[in-house]
Amino acid sequence: METFSPLPKALLQPFVLALSALALIGGLAGVTLGQGRHAVLIDIDDAINPVTAGFLDRAMIKAQEDGAELIIVRLDTPGGLLSSTRVMVARLLEDGIPSVIYVAPGGAHAASAGTFITAAANIAVMAPGTNIGAASPVGGGGVDLPETIKSKVMEDAAALMRDIATKRGRNVEKLEATVLDAIAYSSQEAVDLNVVDFVALDVGELLQRLDGTIVATKDGPRVINTTGIEPRRLNLSFVERFLLVLSDPNISFILLSIGGLGITVELSNPGLIVPGVVGAICLLLAFLVLGNLPVNWAGVAFILLAMALLFLEVQVAGFGILGAGAIISFVIGGLLLFDRFGAPSPTMPSTGVSLWALLPMTVLLLGGGGWFVAMMVRSRQTVGDSTIETVVGQIGTAASDLAPNGMVQLTSELWSAVTDGDQVIKRGEKVEVVGLEGLTIRVSRIEG
Repeated sequence: METFSPLPKALLQPFVLALSALALIGGLAGVTLGQGRHAVLIDIDDAINPVTAGFLDRAMIKAQEDGAELIIVRLDTPGGLLSSTRVMVARLLEDGIPSVIYVAPGGAHAASAGTFITAAANIAVMAPGTNIGAASPVGGGGVDLPETIKSKVMEDAAALMRDIATKRGRNVEKLEATVLDAIAYSSQEAVDLNVVDFVALDVGELLQRLDGTIVATKDGPRVINTTGIEPRRLNLSFVERFLLVLSDPNISFILLSIGGLGITVELSNPGLIVPGVVGAICLLLAFLVLGNLPVNWAGVAFILLAMALLFLEVQVAGFGILGAGAIISFVIGGLLLFDRFGAPSPTMPSTGVSLWALLPMTVLLLGGGGWFVAMMVRSRQTVGDSTIETVVGQIGTAASDLAPNGMVQLTSELWSAVTDGDQVIKRGEKVEVVGLEGLTIRVSRIEG
């Protein structure tokens, strides 16, 4: 039998040393690649909110940790929350790494909040065919504000813009006019007026023109050397993308509506499980994103009231007034959900629930709720008309206190109930059906 013969000791030592050297070289190459001269490149092409503010913060931290020469933010935004705008502006003004805001691609704009953010960068650049400005605040639905409120809001926003422009050496008067007069500038106009620094066709041209530029950072003046630099793209994480999708006003409205409807169906017909689970998840997601939007909580209250009225309509089984109230309350809630009566954010574009979202959800509520009520009425009428004996004698559980009226659960259905005689039956007690009067059962406590 042949046996394996190990390498001679004289050959084994050089072999191990060669492998170690290769591993060391590979490790050094990986470190060199990770720390090579590069610029971090990110895209922000959505509304400014806590998610985009957190993304910028994460990108700037990574740029510092990896030793990047600068960070480039390719921006295209209609505006966003003032609180998030202030966070991003503060980060850009006070960070130690040079920052470039690049309004791109062609057709993009840096409106409202985007104007503040662009002005706050060390270097502001625009692509041909882009525009910047129109940061003047408006009320809910795009209407003009009352003069007193408008003056206070605009002066506060204008003061912030003046501070940014002064610190970055930009044209204070022209940037202030984007707030006070809602003026917007094309890319070339912005350069001519010293609102931004220059126009670049793409990132490659931007880096070429930046070479040798001196910028002020919190650590002192810094020369940007872009010769041979590599732009490395940093993308949104899965969680960040997911939260951005949910933060759309129409998506949050749909989640709130489906969540409320699912809970209503589950409460009206306990034991279905699926509507309750789906409804709970949708409600939690809705409240998660509504906290990051300029929501009018009165609108949320109206929508939840609509669901409560729908639930009561199911219990009454077709009286009608409660159902009509549910629809009216739901529509009012949708219209008010993002409508603000006070001073709005000077950096937030007009937001609201689209009719393309409101109308289908109203039809779903009307059609689905009506179908559900009709099915319950039909099933109970069938029982009452043809097989009263199958109801009488059934054992159920008091779903509420009966004194003497209340609700009783029979198998998977909730019934309006009244006690037999003058009994007071507590919730959770076992009862027996002793009679049926229309759609209301008469029950008696099971003793012992």
